[in-house]
Amino acid sequence: MNYRHAYHAGNHADVLKHIVVLACIDALKRKDTPCFVLDTHAGRGRYLLGGAESRKTSEAAGGVFKLMGAARLPDPAERYLRAVVANNPVGALITYPGSPLLVAQALRAQDRLAACELQPEEAQALREVFADDDRVVVHARDGYAAMKALLPPRVGEQRIARGLVLIDPPYEVQDAEYPQILASLRDALERWPAATYMVWYPIKQRRSLLPFFRKAAALPTKGAFVAELQVRPDDSPLRLNGSGMLVINPPWQLDQALAPVLPVLASTLGETGASHRLEWLRQPT
Repeated sequence: MNYRHAYHAGNHADVLKHIVVLACIDALKRKDTPCFVLDTHAGRGRYLLGGAESRKTSEAAGGVFKLMGAARLPDPAERYLRAVVANNPVGALITYPGSPLLVAQALRAQDRLAACELQPEEAQALREVFADDDRVVVHARDGYAAMKALLPPRVGEQRIARGLVLIDPPYEVQDAEYPQILASLRDALERWPAATYMVWYPIKQRRSLLPFFRKAAALPTKGAFVAELQVRPDDSPLRLNGSGMLVINPPWQLDQALAPVLPVLASTLGETGASHRLEWLRQPT
């Protein structure tokens, strides 16, 4: 696998993904009982925005840096920016926190995170990030296999009833990735039906995603919606025109929290022809 997220850290897709993830974590924390998060494709946890990879693409300039220049953002976007800023010196944005770091910093003492990363160098970097955090376990293993091994989650003899599984693969071979995602979701929903599941997906040409949406809507869930941001029209299959988050079994009113954010992201980060979408694939039951 050749993918390295360092080239894309802080771009418009990360902005969307991390706003949605943090809003979900905050919703889960409304109850005092512990929650468990499984990040199946965790990366290295922290990325240098001045590093060679980031400078080569400059994608953060159209993402987190651009959003920081906006005024009067909706609460979930402001909350996300505070989390990013908290990982940097005052007045500077030097590093970008990846999903596992943002999640861990949002969790409470009673909560747990399992972060999976298959690439050895990235997994070692992730271990160093969490060396002093006993709430976090880093697994140098395939994230899909970890869904079978780690769900339903337990801490000792205690089973954790609530939580989140974040699936954010590199999509190096997209035709193979979507069937793997659907099969893993179907199995995980049998093992841990009360959990929330999130899948990040790229948008190059939206019509190519329609079979995935139909099959996701047919899964045995309590409800599922998609939240999408397209920063340009999806008329090119060769570049990332946008991205979305499939949210299965969302916490109560998560869609309402995100609804005012998406148009602001489209107007702030988008080019001519930018758009957004929040749509239920399967209504809550």
